[in-house]
Amino acid sequence: MPVEVFGAGYEFLPRAEILRFSEVERLAQRFVNLGVSKIRLTGGEPLLRRDLVVLVEKLAKIKGVEDIAMTTNAALLAKHAASLKEAGLHRVTVSLDAIDAEIFGEMNGVGVGPDKVISGIDAALDAGLGVKVNAVIKKGVNDTEVLALAEFARERRISVRMIEYMDTGNVNGWKLDEVAASHDLLGELRKGMDLQPLERALGETAERYAIDGEEGFEVGFISSVTKPFCNACNRARLSADGKIFTCLFASQGLDVKELLRDGASDADLDKVLENLWSVRSDNYSERRSELTEGLPKAEMSYLGG
Repeated sequence: MPVEVFGAGYEFLPRAEILRFSEVERLAQRFVNLGVSKIRLTGGEPLLRRDLVVLVEKLAKIKGVEDIAMTTNAALLAKHAASLKEAGLHRVTVSLDAIDAEIFGEMNGVGVGPDKVISGIDAALDAGLGVKVNAVIKKGVNDTEVLALAEFARERRISVRMIEYMDTGNVNGWKLDEVAASHDLLGELRKGMDLQPLERALGETAERYAIDGEEGFEVGFISSVTKPFCNACNRARLSADGKIFTCLFASQGLDVKELLRDGASDADLDKVLENLWSVRSDNYSERRSELTEGLPKAEMSYLGG
């Protein structure tokens, strides 16, 4: 979220345009009815949503939900970790792009250091939440931090994901020569760690590695630029204003808020969701070329990860 775009004077959505918790809960129920078992709360920053713990409680009560996760920048996590765990949250994914304060500040664009994020991670672990760290790696900026990030995760026996810098949205100034390829990062890490490959689960976006005998610690690589995995994607994203996207790089989504507020029945919603999923043909990462250059894309801050 570049500060020059999303600065202090940026006008966000009016509250009436944002889905109510009851609407999110109802849509979650419909997805679960159609076979979904994992739900993730993402953003923007989900902990900015007032009374988020209430939504977690609602989702945790849906029969068939096996896993509730949240992606967060962790700035507010230390305050809320215990109550979120009590409400039914299982795990958090925390964005941490560097351990070095100066590099971390350069990555977030506002000069903020990583101390609050690290405190949030430790609070989540103390509360009994599962924790995974996500690090977007940009060549020439924080690619020197991969070993420090891996050692940070190893010390806490948690997972870290190294994510190739991607052309999400239209404001991040993405250039292909700024992509630090996953295979290069793996090679660097293997100079100091005996990382062995793990089996890739169905729908898993990351290629995962671990050290024999070190339970809990993992390094994963999400390589949507150099090794696209569109054919294995099984995710749908619901935006705060009620649109469903079947691709992180989509330019538009299906408006279900209008259906909800116009009195659609559960059967109506199920049919719409089934039809949307059955005709999906998203494969932007596999097509990434001059054919997709210039196409508008929703911002990461809008869709979440």
